[in-house]
Amino acid sequence: MKRTRIDSTVIVLGILILVIAVGAILVATVGRNFFSPGNIRDILTGMSVLGLVAIGQTLVILGASLDLSVTYVMSLASLIAATTMNGNPGNIPWAVTLTLIVCAAIGLANGLIVTVLKVNGFIATLGVGLILQGVLNTNFQGSAGSVPWEFQMVGATVVGPVPVSTMIMIALAVVVWFLLDRTRTGAHLFAVGGDPEVARLSGVRTRPPLIVAHVLCSVSAGLAGLLLASRLGVGSPTVGQQGGYALLSIAAVVLGGTLLLGGRGSIWGTIGGVAIFAVVDNVMSVMQVNPFLKDVVRGVVIVAAVAVYSRRAIIRRRTRFGPGGTRTGGDAAAQAAAPAMAAASQALEAEAEAADTRSATQGGEFR
Repeated sequence: MKRTRIDSTVIVLGILILVIAVGAILVATVGRNFFSPGNIRDILTGMSVLGLVAIGQTLVILGASLDLSVTYVMSLASLIAATTMNGNPGNIPWAVTLTLIVCAAIGLANGLIVTVLKVNGFIATLGVGLILQGVLNTNFQGSAGSVPWEFQMVGATVVGPVPVSTMIMIALAVVVWFLLDRTRTGAHLFAVGGDPEVARLSGVRTRPPLIVAHVLCSVSAGLAGLLLASRLGVGSPTVGQQGGYALLSIAAVVLGGTLLLGGRGSIWGTIGGVAIFAVVDNVMSVMQVNPFLKDVVRGVVIVAAVAVYSRRAIIRRRTRFGPGGTRTGGDAAAQAAAPAMAAASQALEAEAEAADTRSATQGGEFR
């Protein structure tokens, strides 16, 4: 009987609904309304920064890479924006443009190191992150710059129960969805993440999609840094690291059903993963749970989700031996064939030794 394959995004949506239902019950026990406009606004606000970073992280993970430099890119972006604006509203366009250009350059460096120098994405982005950390620690001893009130409104304005920052995150998600689902670059990125050698033999240029993914990942982190600067009113050299956004973004992507090995996933699954984290954090904050326990709950959620996805992958994989497999006979057939295979191997070794002996003899005759 053929099993029905359930898309990972649907599973994430089911988990999110379950988490919301449990959260609403728990919040009700302390006399609060989970679905109040204020609480919904808090959840959406908590999604925005992590969502921006996770959207970019989804791209590089789909290409079978990683980006651990995003936290330092966020901190650098907040400082560049705040120091360039320096409290002057007229500097906002130039500051935003400069910040995103610098972030794109960092992403380009990451992409070139991974694709041209063939350095593993984990190591490459870790090294770039350490370089950025050195630059931050050398040039900034604390907060710097000043964000004008007009730009601070980006992080504080709400349209109904939906913050503007969340609208920006959703808009970016739509753009990335279009890139992945409707463009050649997106299709090539999936192909490279699935199997780069097969993609190359199929005529796909493997470098450009991964470079584009790293550039967009750093730009997404830059947007998150701009959002943090608008909320803080200043730039900070540690704002990204303190939030732990590198590992949290990877966790949200994996929770959303994207494979760490690349080649399969969706941007909407990632948004679902971010929403699950935001709901869990909100419920625990409302219930005044020990903040350190949040990490424990996050870890349990991540492990449980990955276990579900792994089991689905194992069930869907057809067995090569046994009933219903691509080969019949199973282990018994393999064991029966073992003596013949061993004899063939010995015959090949004997033939190779004889050939070496003949070559040596002929070499002596020539001498």
